Amino acid sequence: MAKPRFRVLWSDSAANDLEEIVTFAAETSGVDAQRLLERLRLLAARLESLPLRGRIVPELARFGIGSWRELVAKPYRLVYRLAGDTVSVVALFDGRRDLEDVLLERLLRS
Repeated sequence: MAKPRFRVLWSDSAANDLEEIVTFAAETSGVDAQRLLERLRLLAARLESLPLRGRIVPELARFGIGSWRELVAKPYRLVYRLAGDTVSVVALFDGRRDLEDVLLERLLRS
């Protein structure tokens, strides 16, 4: 029996996150930016077959919000939601940052 397949879609915001992370790595550290890009894309692609593999985002669970999940690839956190057969990647950020700060920054940018 074949495993169900899910579509993984990146929000504009999450795609911008990915671009900023890879650009920053390329410009400021010894990290191989291309390998980092491939690693983060693969992380999201794995959700095509196992979208519930991520944990519920702990900071949001405290408020009873259990529909947002995340995968952690240190130091990064990939936050997503599952709706039907679609996985929506909504954010990708450095896990050393506080989630509340990240969300506030996004609200102020909007």
